[in-house]
Amino acid sequence: MSQSNPGHPGAEGVPFPRVREVSMNAPLRWIARGFDDLKSCPIPSLFYGFCFAGMGLLVTFVFEHAYQYTMAVTSGFLLLGPFLAMGLYEISRRGELGQGCALVPTLTVWRRNAGNLGIFAVVLGVVFLVWARASLIIFALFYTDDLPNLSGFLGQVLKLENFEFLAVYFGAGLVFATLAFAVSVVSIPLMLDRNQDAISAMLGSFGALLRNPAPLAFWALIIATLTIIGFLSFHLGLVFLMPLIGHATWHAYRDLVEPL
Repeated sequence: MSQSNPGHPGAEGVPFPRVREVSMNAPLRWIARGFDDLKSCPIPSLFYGFCFAGMGLLVTFVFEHAYQYTMAVTSGFLLLGPFLAMGLYEISRRGELGQGCALVPTLTVWRRNAGNLGIFAVVLGVVFLVWARASLIIFALFYTDDLPNLSGFLGQVLKLENFEFLAVYFGAGLVFATLAFAVSVVSIPLMLDRNQDAISAMLGSFGALLRNPAPLAFWALIIATLTIIGFLSFHLGLVFLMPLIGHATWHAYRDLVEPL
């Protein structure tokens, strides 16, 4: 398998990405390879992990003081996550090419295809804004009086009170999360590695999900589970688990997209 980067800024004629099927246990293989990358380049990887932990602290702060905005801030976390992970993708790419472990070259990797990354950011930004607005509307529809305090709200969740609200709230969140996941599975690695245009990268990512619904559903479950563990560990787990997911995502891209 070719591991080279055939593109350069302004490259033209990059073919549409061709996706392939992967096995159900492929996500476990991606995690194992991501762990190898983390071990081989720990300090730059953990730098990004601390950045993710800082974002996690912001989500927790909002949840404690204005929980009705939690989905909005969480969607921001999911929006910024793929872009923050660009440095992790570059660490893995440099490792493949034998270019050594370094942080500084990964900080400006976005310059390689800034225009298309900007388009992708706008698309995810629109999803984020709609998601945030939908979250507030759902709260307004079901809580016409004063909102309960945090402990009262958590009590309703744990006791499954106001079940209609919970079903609509989390159902809407699942729809937007699925949409964001569908267009971002391999989009940024494609734009960084091949100089792919944003539209083709998103369509290729969506195609990868259509061709591998079960493995990528498993992959999404792994990502969600590790992220929840990171939050429940007082954000310390995010320092390690987010770089692990970032590196693993690079290897997911390698498996899901046929090389040029």
